[in-house]
Amino acid sequence: MARAMTTSNKHPDAPWRNFYGRIRGKTLRPKQEEYLQEDLDKLSPGPVDWEENPDRTPLDLRGVFGDAPVWLEIGFGGGEHLVHQAVQNPGVGLIGAEPFINVVAMLLGKIRDAGVQNLRVYPGDVRNLFDVLPDQSVSKAFLLYPDPWPKKKHHRRRFVTAEHLEPLHRVLKPGAEFRVATDIPDYVRQTLVEVPKAGFEWLAERPADWRDPWADWHSTRYEQKALRAGRVPHYLTFRRT
Repeated sequence: MARAMTTSNKHPDAPWRNFYGRIRGKTLRPKQEEYLQEDLDKLSPGPVDWEENPDRTPLDLRGVFGDAPVWLEIGFGGGEHLVHQAVQNPGVGLIGAEPFINVVAMLLGKIRDAGVQNLRVYPGDVRNLFDVLPDQSVSKAFLLYPDPWPKKKHHRRRFVTAEHLEPLHRVLKPGAEFRVATDIPDYVRQTLVEVPKAGFEWLAERPADWRDPWADWHSTRYEQKALRAGRVPHYLTFRRT
C-alpha cells in the first residue's frame, strides 16, 4: 500500500514535500541492479537533488542536449513511450522523471537495447526537477496514465493540481504542448478543470481529438491493461498559453 513519504532530499534547506507513492517494489534482478549501477549516473540530466545542488542552480540543458528542443515525460512507467519518442525523434532531447526505482531499472534496460543517446533520466520526484529546470526550457510534456488516486479524499494527490501544474507551466515554452492520457473519467474531469486554470488551452475541437490517440502514439503497458479491463482511454492535448 502506498504511504506518505517525505522528500528524499536531506539538505536542511530542502522544502518539506510529502510523496504518496511507491519508490521500490519487488527485489530487483541482478541485471537490473547492473543497469542502475552502470548507467543511471551517466544518464543524469545534471545535479537535481538538494544534496548535490543546494543553491538550486538551473540545469545546463544546452550542455546536455546542445540546441535540441527538450521534451519531458512525467512518470514514465515502463518507459515504452519514452524510448519510442527518443528513437523516432533523434533531434530532440528527452528527460524522464520517475521515482519508482523498479521501472527506472526497466527503462535503463530498454535504453541499452534501443541504443538511444538523446534521453536522460531523473529517478525522483518531478517537483525536484521543476526546481532546477530553466524557465521556458521545455518544448513538450507528457503525463501518461498517471496514478489515478481514485478516492475523493486523495484527489489532491493527483498531478493535475496547482502544486504541479504551476511549475510545469513555468518550465514550458509559450505554445508548448502538454499531453495527458488517462482511462479514468474523473481524472479527465479534474484535468479539464485544473489544467486550463494553470494557464493552458485545451485544443480539442471534435470528439476524435480526445478519443483517438496521437499520430505518434506508442501504447503503454498501462493502456493495454486498461483496454483489457474495458476502460476507455482519453487523449487530452493542451497548449501552454
